[in-house]
Amino acid sequence: MDLAVKLAEGFTGIFQAGGENLMGLVTGILPTLLVLLTFVNALIAIIGEQRVTHFSQKMTKFRILRYTLLPVMSLFFLTNPMCYTMGRFLDEKEKPAFIDACFSFAHPITGIFPHGNAGELFVWTGISSGITALGYSISPLAIRYFLAGIIIIFIRGMVTEFLTRMIMAKSETKKEVV
Repeated sequence: MDLAVKLAEGFTGIFQAGGENLMGLVTGILPTLLVLLTFVNALIAIIGEQRVTHFSQKMTKFRILRYTLLPVMSLFFLTNPMCYTMGRFLDEKEKPAFIDACFSFAHPITGIFPHGNAGELFVWTGISSGITALGYSISPLAIRYFLAGIIIIFIRGMVTEFLTRMIMAKSETKKEVV
């Protein structure tokens, strides 16, 4: 009987800990997240959606911007999952690489801009709570993670574009043979 009681208490304890964590988020990061999201939407409205679209089309001509600045701006302004719609400005051979870059940057953006991918916030808060428990600031970690993320998305974008072009070329030669 003691074992059953301990299992029941442990099971209930999991949900109590989850509730405490949720309340911490409600009083901590969620208000910041809502204000950031409102700010970004207001900024897009002030700049104008057509201007943002025109700027994005110009950026896609350059690989370094296509796989660094465009995914960063997409996640910042449109957040996840709307950020993937910016791929509409790309050639078909570049779209998989852009999507890969966005996927890869969805977590590194949360340390500085938590509104970018609120779904990944639990990972960042878990990491950052350990850092703050040790008495350190999380800002240097967030900045390093953000910069490392930009480097990674550029590399992944380039590799994925290369592989996509190679596979598409092979599939086109197979079509010609048939």
